[in-house]
Amino acid sequence: MKIIFWLSIIIIVYTFIGYGFVLYLFMKIRQLFKGKRPVPHADHNLLPGCTLVVAAYNEQDFITEKIANTLALNYPKDKLQLLFITDGSTDKTPEIIAQYPQITLMHSPERKGKIAAVHRAVEQVTTEVVVFTDANTFLNTDALIHICRHYQDKQVGAVAGEKRIFSGEEADASSAGEGFYWKYESKLKQWDSELYSVVGAAGELFSVRTELYQPVSAAAIIDDFMISMLIAQKGYRIVYEPDAYAIETASENIPEELKRKIRIAAGGMQSIIWLKSLLNIFKYGMLSFQYISHRVLRWTITPFLLILAFLLNLFIVLSFPEPVYNILFAGQVLFYLLAVLGYLLESRHLRIKILFIPYYFCMMNYAVLAGIFRYFNKQQSAAWEKSKRKM
Repeated sequence: MKIIFWLSIIIIVYTFIGYGFVLYLFMKIRQLFKGKRPVPHADHNLLPGCTLVVAAYNEQDFITEKIANTLALNYPKDKLQLLFITDGSTDKTPEIIAQYPQITLMHSPERKGKIAAVHRAVEQVTTEVVVFTDANTFLNTDALIHICRHYQDKQVGAVAGEKRIFSGEEADASSAGEGFYWKYESKLKQWDSELYSVVGAAGELFSVRTELYQPVSAAAIIDDFMISMLIAQKGYRIVYEPDAYAIETASENIPEELKRKIRIAAGGMQSIIWLKSLLNIFKYGMLSFQYISHRVLRWTITPFLLILAFLLNLFIVLSFPEPVYNILFAGQVLFYLLAVLGYLLESRHLRIKILFIPYYFCMMNYAVLAGIFRYFNKQQSAAWEKSKRKM
């Protein structure tokens, strides 16, 4: 029992903290022998042709701002094409976009889902690189330049930008928790990229070599992750570029954030099953190590181990009281009490940011458990359902 307890603790700590230390160590060892990976110079003459694809569904509240942000992007005009696709939109989104001749509008009254719309858009792309971004996110002016310069390296098959969450001083748990999570994720992705490859890309801002784009099934729940990982599976690197970033507001509240996290967790389980060959570390080497450490553990056994470790710790304390187990159990109890306190204060709009971290951590792991349950019970639709965002 004690052996299982300690194995559970080791895997939990490795998943959320230890991998970062191991990753950093491996990265430094690699740099010691091979030096830092060079970042190509953003020479406008060497930048590839680029198509920016924006899938927008009923985004009339955001679309004018998105268009203004898009038209302000810095990239050689003769190498940039702008493509907005609004399949199924029933509001004024298509009419608003149609007012801008600089933008190619693709619209169909039939709604088949975001990924079907994206596939239809990519069929029209003729440039070397295609960049995807969401309609409710806003890019920094030089985002496309920072992304596309990496394609001078022929081993680069995809480039992921950084997701940033806007939160002010009055941030609630969804804002502060999500913002902290993405800052931590960003650092891990930078080290992943420097060591070998980022493990998947987020749909807020990512790009691929057009010739490597492989349509995924309409049943894919997190299609952006699948698209990028299929490219990595072919032996190409996914580079992380933090100087290209997409800013969006946090989910409107914790229930909206929870809905989004559960969907991602269900998609994570689906992706692990669909990409099961990537678990073969003897075939895929470093990519498998990064994939298992950064994604698979989080999306499979670790949330269950949190429960197991607590129950085993309780049983050990009751049966074989020893100081070390008493301290560990007290630490677990305190952490979960802080999470409950964070929930209670948030529900009363009393905000103490330090409590958002344990609260958000527990919410994330609950979302994984709920997502796994939903996936295996076939309750999670692949249809893209927008989470409500703060205005």
